[in-house]
Amino acid sequence: QVQLVESGGDLVQPGGSLRLSCLASGFTFSTYTMRWYRQAPGKERELVARITSDGGSTNYADSVKGRFTISRDNAKNTVHLQMNSLEPEDTALYYCSTLYRATLRWGQGTQVTVSS
Repeated sequence: QVQLVESGGDLVQPGGSLRLSCLASGFTFSTYTMRWYRQAPGKERELVARITSDGGSTNYADSVKGRFTISRDNAKNTVHLQMNSLEPEDTALYYCSTLYRATLRWGQGTQVTVSS
């Protein structure tokens, strides 16, 4: 079955950087668009970044443009989210996701906390 396992979340100071990873299995990773979402306490889950199957096209939420970079390694079934210049407002549980058989599939999430 589809499995998505996120890692890399941590406590970081404002202005710092983190790199999140998501290891996928159970489907043909190289043919699927992948997404990173986040959900802060008391807020709706929001789409942060998206990358097409071949990595040729990416999209970002306005709030992270110029600071975050999504990338993928199809040989390793992994999608990454490089996060720079982190702000307290970036504090959230971060999830990777893919649309598989018309249903969004999720990992368990990885916590990112930005605080001094």
